[in-house]
Amino acid sequence: MSNPITALFGPSPIRPIQKHMAKAQGCITLLGDFLEASLTKDWAKAEEVQKAIHQAENEADSLKREIRTHLPRSLWLPVARSDLLEMLQFQDRLANRAREIAGIMLGRKIEIPEELVESVRDYYQINLNTSAQALKAINELDGLLETGFRGREANLVEELLAELDELEHQSDVSQVKLRAMLFQMEDSLPPVNVIFLYRVIDRLGELADISQKVGGRLLLLIAK
Repeated sequence: MSNPITALFGPSPIRPIQKHMAKAQGCITLLGDFLEASLTKDWAKAEEVQKAIHQAENEADSLKREIRTHLPRSLWLPVARSDLLEMLQFQDRLANRAREIAGIMLGRKIEIPEELVESVRDYYQINLNTSAQALKAINELDGLLETGFRGREANLVEELLAELDELEHQSDVSQVKLRAMLFQMEDSLPPVNVIFLYRVIDRLGELADISQKVGGRLLLLIAK
């Protein structure tokens, strides 16, 4: 009989974690399609994409459960099982946030005011770039393991994580500007809509915050 651990992890216990991060990034990418549909008030299309996000998030959950169940308690690797599981938890939050944003917007058919459309597009793109940078760094884990978290590979990942921090800062700056724009428009919008618009802005920003936390866990692995 095949070993379930070997079947799941193959030659590397890291690859399922990389696969999970890619699945989370897929949810965030689909969120862009959802936002475009909502911006054009194509709610039928938005619902279709929301279902795709929900499906991808469910697949990420299934993969997370498999990893938790089969990840060996002793890896014979220069990385603690608890560190990998904590990183996995942050990755899972990315998929969850993408699902939540789509759910909030679709549930109330939230329309982005025309004056904010381009700023929201730019804001989403910054957050997408931030999570993509986290995925890029996670995909270097195999190389880090091979080099014992030292040398040129470690330096490369540290550079990637420095860029990740900068992208997260750009997200913060963009969020402040977007919230300020919405504040100026509050009197012309239904109060309930304003509340949910702020919530959507905050949830989008959390994509960058969580991505930075993924990078932070990776940086701790290098430092140990």
